[in-house]
Amino acid sequence: MLEIILDSLLDAVIDTAKLAPFLFLTYLAMEWLEHRTEEKTKRAVEKAGLSGPLWGGLLGVVPQCGFSAAAASLYAGRVITVGTLIAVFLSTSDEMLPILLSSGINNWPMMLKILAVKMIYGIAVGFGIDALHRLLVQKGVLAKRRMLPASTDKKILEEEPGTEHIKDLCEQDKCHCDKGAKGIFKSALIHTLQILLYIFIITLALNIIMEYGGEALLSSAFTDYPILQSIIAGAVGLIPNCAASVVITQLYLEGIIGTGALLSGLMVGAGTGLLILFRSNRGLISNLKVVGVLYITGVAGGFLFGLLPLL
Repeated sequence: MLEIILDSLLDAVIDTAKLAPFLFLTYLAMEWLEHRTEEKTKRAVEKAGLSGPLWGGLLGVVPQCGFSAAAASLYAGRVITVGTLIAVFLSTSDEMLPILLSSGINNWPMMLKILAVKMIYGIAVGFGIDALHRLLVQKGVLAKRRMLPASTDKKILEEEPGTEHIKDLCEQDKCHCDKGAKGIFKSALIHTLQILLYIFIITLALNIIMEYGGEALLSSAFTDYPILQSIIAGAVGLIPNCAASVVITQLYLEGIIGTGALLSGLMVGAGTGLLILFRSNRGLISNLKVVGVLYITGVAGGFLFGLLPLL
């Protein structure tokens, strides 16, 4: 038993260490992109109005870990619609892209298809939810949600009850969202170390499970019940942390889950966006409804797209 654990530990250390330089370079590029485009991205979504789901889906696909949190904060401040929020959540990819890139996945067409599917599906679902919401409001089933115009003064937005500043939330959650060149290097390094820790723990656990004959059990369970893959992956995606997308992507790379489950988990996975939603937006029932819609549409979309020959 001790020998199996030591072998699994050594393999996990080696596999994790191989990813370190690639992950750091990837996150460094992503941090630079995020800090260069963060404000423009937020402003574009704020000013989108009824076309919010379109911009939310388009901009959400850019690998910015803080965009889902920004969307949740804007929703809590009644600047964007629930459809726009769902479009962002379904479209955002969190840690999937850097992990696939650092793992030597050179199938760019496959990755681009995954990103395109998440983006298009997020946009379609976002518009559908907004249309359904307007219909239910007209029927008197739902109360109308007062929206604030994009031109609203920042001081008014800050004073709106139920909202919090993303900067303050990042500092509280130690997201290390520093600005400037030094901040980008520091943030990329810390983010890399955090993800490497997740990958190490997940890889070690998988190695031990596989050594004890868990490979056949996992493979048969997920192969015999493909819908189960999507359901479980979606549940993992609800974890309000980047660890969720790390787990899902690692399971995909190990061949334990298929593309459909990968999509389900990544669509449902909104990173810290869900955490910010519950912390910033008043109304527990309203927030639970958002989570329910996200889970159902994410799991259904991933399962259906996984059956198509496109992927």
